[in-house]
Amino acid sequence: MRKVLFVYNPNAGTGLLKPKLSDILDIIVKADCEVTVYPTQCYHDALKKVTSFTDPYDLVICSGGDGTLDETVTGMHMREKRVPIGYIPTGTTNDFASSLHISKDLLEAADVAVNGVPFPCDVGSFNEDTFVYIAAFGLFTDVSYQTKQEMKNVFGHLAYILEGSKRLFNIPSYRIKVTHDDQVIEEEFIYGMVTNSRSVGGFRGMIGKNVVFDDGEFEVTLIKMPKNPIELNDIVAALLISQFDSKFMYSFKASSICFESVEEIPWTLDGEFGGEHDMVQIHNRKQELEIMVDPKNISKLTVKQEQLP
Repeated sequence: MRKVLFVYNPNAGTGLLKPKLSDILDIIVKADCEVTVYPTQCYHDALKKVTSFTDPYDLVICSGGDGTLDETVTGMHMREKRVPIGYIPTGTTNDFASSLHISKDLLEAADVAVNGVPFPCDVGSFNEDTFVYIAAFGLFTDVSYQTKQEMKNVFGHLAYILEGSKRLFNIPSYRIKVTHDDQVIEEEFIYGMVTNSRSVGGFRGMIGKNVVFDDGEFEVTLIKMPKNPIELNDIVAALLISQFDSKFMYSFKASSICFESVEEIPWTLDGEFGGEHDMVQIHNRKQELEIMVDPKNISKLTVKQEQLP
């Protein structure tokens, strides 16, 4: 009999988990598991629980939004002995779950979390911190952690759009030196993201094609400061139709990347505030996260053998 720790955020999303909780626990127990249930009580509680547990769990299942997943993965990384993580997404956007083809149906997701197979996925280091699928700075990146939970619950994804619209008339820009693979870029940027995802903010196609999750590389997108409102409109239009435009953007893959700036810049990691930094070192920790997925979807996530050098 496997021992399972089930950590969930009761306030995530629109409270979808609560009416399904009994059925989810039934699925876990029927998979021949002994389950310990822990509802988080406050910010960073999932991190604290995963970091500090002493029972010999074989699997940790978390349920909540991207922030809950981030805390769980970060906590697991801090442990000497790591175990696979199952994920039941109940947040507002659930970008990473969507990218991994984890179902929005909570009972289907629960079944995969306990009966699926562990997939060795890349994860990122950000200075001394950890992120699962995105580290970003600039325009709109503070929206998810500054939008109140009550607003998220009522309006869902619309809450992010409403909150983000307030920033269109006051766009900050940052002079940044970006170093990767012996290349140096120095520009004024309004936005930048380092990702291991096919979806950001609920939008697909902003990152590029051929995204896989175990190749040891991140997808990097940097958006230059527009010179006038017309250029800003062109940038927004390009993003909405998922069209790369080299006049306004840089897009490349990298396993390691360094950002240097004169001023400290606020960053977000998986939708949570990641602090303000004037020096950021990001490294891809290849295949370090074991996350449960449906075995029939593994071929959609991984590097095909014929693509390997």
